[in-house]
Amino acid sequence: MRLERSIPAEALDAIRAPFLAAGATPTDAPVLQPLGLLLDLAGEAMRSRLFVVSGDAGEEACLRPDFTVAIARQHLAAGAVAGRYFYDGKAFRVAPRGSDRAEEFRQIGIEAFETGDSVAADAEMAALAWASAAAGGRDDLSLLLGDVSLFGAFIDSLGLAPPLGARLKRAFAKPRQLKIELDGGGGAEAPSAEKSRIAALLAGLPEAEAAAVLQELWSLAGIEPVGGRRPAEIAHRLVERAQAARAGTLSAGEADAVRAFLAVGDRPGAALDAIAALGGPRREALDAALEGWRRRLAGLVARGVPEDRMVLAAAFGRAFGYYDGFLFEVRSAALDEERPVAAGGRYDGLPARLGAAATTGAVGCMVRPARAHAGGGE
Repeated sequence: MRLERSIPAEALDAIRAPFLAAGATPTDAPVLQPLGLLLDLAGEAMRSRLFVVSGDAGEEACLRPDFTVAIARQHLAAGAVAGRYFYDGKAFRVAPRGSDRAEEFRQIGIEAFETGDSVAADAEMAALAWASAAAGGRDDLSLLLGDVSLFGAFIDSLGLAPPLGARLKRAFAKPRQLKIELDGGGGAEAPSAEKSRIAALLAGLPEAEAAAVLQELWSLAGIEPVGGRRPAEIAHRLVERAQAARAGTLSAGEADAVRAFLAVGDRPGAALDAIAALGGPRREALDAALEGWRRRLAGLVARGVPEDRMVLAAAFGRAFGYYDGFLFEVRSAALDEERPVAAGGRYDGLPARLGAAATTGAVGCMVRPARAHAGGGE
């Protein structure tokens, strides 16, 4: 397994310092994580980037690809409602084919599960990541900003049929699928006739009963689910796809509006103005999201992030499928886009997907010290 370059202790201390001052509890998390759960949460596209191994009981597991899910699981297992956790340790990912990127690498970061002002928390996390990245000595950094929920609010403003709107929101993190939607081929997501019949059977049942029926069908047929997928997850997706197939497609004007939204990429103030001008008639949620963004940007500037180093890109998303709100990456001009120095975002829905009974906000950030260090290139 290829390792990152080491960096001087003084540089590491400087990069770590902003996180240590953020009032978080030091923690670690198990290196082994359940493969099926990671795929359910992050998306099947992540499979090729994961180190798959056998767990203690012989079940499929993987080495942690980052700390977010691992620490969220620990937080919930402890029965805590709120908590803020600092980590400093190794994560593991398979490098893409043809890449020389590290496969075992160090991450330093914070995961915060807190109620309160989510906009202020977003600004705090991005500013922490910026301060940590800048402490490595690079003078060519920029902060790329995005927001999964802003796309959702824009889609809602267009007044589309709910199943079509939901299908577009799911496609946001899947560029190929989103292009199909915009080109009028959304029906490509439709399931086969056999799956449609199963979905029709399950669609009228409560989700727990639908999962039980699916499990019984598997048992009768002697089938074992592949990849650790749970019956509830498969039943939910079958029904979603059946509904999506009946939702229709975008009109030419609607598709043009979505394309115009996705093309927005500018200094944050100008980007927000452009998005506001593109919004459709049902814009209450969009206007609220834009106001939140103006407060978020003011918070970033107040915390020392240079305004002229920020870009808001409406189409920006991240590979991990559990992010559902504010997103960011700190990038260096000396490194390609696939190698951010720091990154993070909001994932409010993740605790509930992991079984949390109480609702709380969830946001985090991390830095890659070997990339932040001005003398390193990894």
